[in-house]
Amino acid sequence: MNKKTVYSGIQPTGCLTLGNYIGAVSNWLKMQEEYNCIYSVVDLHALTVRQEPAELRKNILSFFALLMAVGLDPQKCILYIQSHVPEHCELTWILNCYTYIGEAGRMTQFKEKSQRHKNNINMGLMDYPVLMAADILLYQTHLVPVGADQKQHLELSRDLAERFNNIYSPTFVVPEPYIPKQGAKICSLTDPASKMSKSDEDKNATISIIDPPELIMSKIKKAVTDSEKIVEYREGKDGINNLLTIFSAVSGRTIEELASEYRDKGYAKFKNDVGEAVVECLCPIRQRYQELIADKNYLLSVAREGAEKASRIARKTLRKVHRKIGLVER
Repeated sequence: MNKKTVYSGIQPTGCLTLGNYIGAVSNWLKMQEEYNCIYSVVDLHALTVRQEPAELRKNILSFFALLMAVGLDPQKCILYIQSHVPEHCELTWILNCYTYIGEAGRMTQFKEKSQRHKNNINMGLMDYPVLMAADILLYQTHLVPVGADQKQHLELSRDLAERFNNIYSPTFVVPEPYIPKQGAKICSLTDPASKMSKSDEDKNATISIIDPPELIMSKIKKAVTDSEKIVEYREGKDGINNLLTIFSAVSGRTIEELASEYRDKGYAKFKNDVGEAVVECLCPIRQRYQELIADKNYLLSVAREGAEKASRIARKTLRKVHRKIGLVER
């Protein structure tokens, strides 16, 4: 009961990449031992762009299975599907009434996605950060793991919590960003100046954590490097820097140690060993995923149990909110 609460969610779009695993999900595993952790497949967030229904349903269950396969334990954390907890939508509407139009319009992701989806600039796209605030504030969250692209959204969550608290008296915990002690940024294999993205259309740019071994080896061997043939970590060697970062993350060895060992061994040997280390790291995850995704009934039972646990906490927060704003008790 004295542990702080952590909340994080992941959209069921694209594929869960090696970058997601190293940069975010591996930290979720550590946090479930230290905090009260609540993790969600945030399927409602995916609706801001058009989805093919059958594919979306498949992806939601796939991502849920992936989170379990990487080691998230429903006995140690709350793991659920966002749309199974209707309190998210109810609190979103209430928070909408305390969100200024200018605040929503200034969100960087709204501006970027509006440019990419000019034929579908919908209210959900603008309201995305308010739903994210509801996700966080529902559970009286103390800490939120965030990347650079989500800091602005967390700031809105903090602003809304403080605004509501100032109007009605303390109601919400004001969340703080969680900055992992160690975190590696994994870049695209074909464009190592940019982050590895789970929605990248170039399949050679990313490694899915359930890619088969031969595909992983192929992608690593095709990864962009340079013409120097010297393995070292320094400015101007983005491709080699990225592969060294990946090698270090999956092997537990330092970048300095690896750079020293492979400096003059050539890129072919280096890439081969990087690939083998990635395969060794991801094979157990792929095997566990295949077991889980084959048992839909089990996945749904775990998701329902997680949703029930999440709803109990969410309803407690909503009852407090309803009382503060003047709604009649149910």
